[in-house]
Amino acid sequence: MTRSRFAGRTALLAGMVWFAMETLTAMPAAICQSPASEATHSRPLPAIAEKDGRYALMVDGKPYLMLGVQANNSSAWPEYLGKVWLAAEQLHANTVELPIYWEQLEATPGKFDFSVVDTILKQAREHHVRLVLLWFGTWKNGSSHYTPEWIKLDQDKYPFDVNKDGKTVDSPSPFSPARLEADKNAFRALMGHLKRVDDQRTVLMVQVENEAGEWGGVRDYGPEAEKAFAAQVPEKLVTGLKKQPGTWRQVFGDDADETFQAWFIATYIEQVAAAGKAEYPLPLYVNAALRDPFHPGKAPSYESGAPTDNNIDLWKIAASSISVVAPDIYMPEYAKYMKTIEQYKRKDNPLLIPETGNAPAYARYVYAAIGQGAIGWAPFGLDLSRYSNQTEGPEAMEANALKPFARQYELLGPIEGKLAEGNLEGKVKGTSEDPDNHRQTLDFGRWQAVVTYGMPSFGNWMQPKGNTPPDGGVVILELGPDEFLIAGHHARVDFDPTFAPGKKRLWLKVEEGSYDAAGNWKMARIWNGDQTDYGLNLKSDENVLLKVRMTTF
Repeated sequence: MTRSRFAGRTALLAGMVWFAMETLTAMPAAICQSPASEATHSRPLPAIAEKDGRYALMVDGKPYLMLGVQANNSSAWPEYLGKVWLAAEQLHANTVELPIYWEQLEATPGKFDFSVVDTILKQAREHHVRLVLLWFGTWKNGSSHYTPEWIKLDQDKYPFDVNKDGKTVDSPSPFSPARLEADKNAFRALMGHLKRVDDQRTVLMVQVENEAGEWGGVRDYGPEAEKAFAAQVPEKLVTGLKKQPGTWRQVFGDDADETFQAWFIATYIEQVAAAGKAEYPLPLYVNAALRDPFHPGKAPSYESGAPTDNNIDLWKIAASSISVVAPDIYMPEYAKYMKTIEQYKRKDNPLLIPETGNAPAYARYVYAAIGQGAIGWAPFGLDLSRYSNQTEGPEAMEANALKPFARQYELLGPIEGKLAEGNLEGKVKGTSEDPDNHRQTLDFGRWQAVVTYGMPSFGNWMQPKGNTPPDGGVVILELGPDEFLIAGHHARVDFDPTFAPGKKRLWLKVEEGSYDAAGNWKMARIWNGDQTDYGLNLKSDENVLLKVRMTTF
């Protein structure tokens, strides 16, 4: 090669390098820093789909029903994760909810340690479960105990709420620009990291903060809060709620203090959520510590400013980056549980129950939740860390608490995708046992499913007396005209034809079976005679899937 040709090629190569560097420099930062950018992800981003006011969580492009478990608050450390995965396996859960602690992620301002996040991702994949991550940032149960030490030690810069009596309460003030910016930066860093490293889409959703609100007062009375309270209500809220303009007191009267607190907490969290979503647009949700659905009283008898049932509309207006306002249901009474589901199941809000009690009485509510269209359901604190928030203590927790939930998940897990798809199409109904009503009906148009509790396996000449304890439940998927898939425990199921007055149902075929990995039905046996003459009896200790076809006579 001559010197002139060599020099020419050198110049050409130099030019190509310069062009490449200029091109990379001009690329958006999210693309440059992320080898796992949207273009290289092999799986679609988890998303929430909507159809005629019904919802599904889409995972790998298909409807997914989250049969989850939430770990105890202090179980998301590497030394304790083994106790979480073991519990999830015993529960047959497909999703684990784990907190991410701001105090660990950013122990030093501006320096982020993702080692725990990476360990959680790695181990979740090894144990074949998906994740929902809970951002324990500014708020955790109305307090700010998970913020880093450098925030806790500078209370002038990162203030607490001040109540009407001038006393500092154990809740962070939403009127802290410094804390807001710090939270935004940390959450942005977390979401950006997930985008870069989670090419398998292990993380399905992220909870932004935890049970945000104020305890010990109705609103913040600090200097900045007082200025804001004396000002006009923001136009966005006035318009959204169809109110007349004015000050907070003029517009909301006796509810002004709580509404004010809710607005500024919600707008704070919206800014945190939007910062994270700009990095990686996973579905985001907020969870609510509830008030009594029948006798709510007034704040501060419940967490003021939280996304409680009276504030859902406000939160929807304030926090458009939040996909779901979700209730944490710790009321075991049937009427209260079902009323709460009614309050949060809305055409503009998917039903998600990310936390519910872990006492055995709660296990049956998975059927009602699915039957009402829930995209996910998870009992709290069911890991093997030997910590229990139940009065029986950790020994009872290990011995008893997993079993009632495991029984339901083992039955429902193999059909979770079909249930999720059926819910999106409006083909699923479900119910949980009401101790005060031993007969329930589910309306499928042509057919009415009749569910009874406390019936013997043989005979229909007695009235249902209910189960002791009331632990029954059923979910039914309409597969086609006159054809249904039935799953449940401790209940009897029968059908009445509504399209043929005076006629009765006749079983064409009742098949017990299962679905294979490809989704094909595999019959194990046909029920008839004693198994069908008086309805279909689902035992408390057996996992049975039934596919039935009917006509009339």
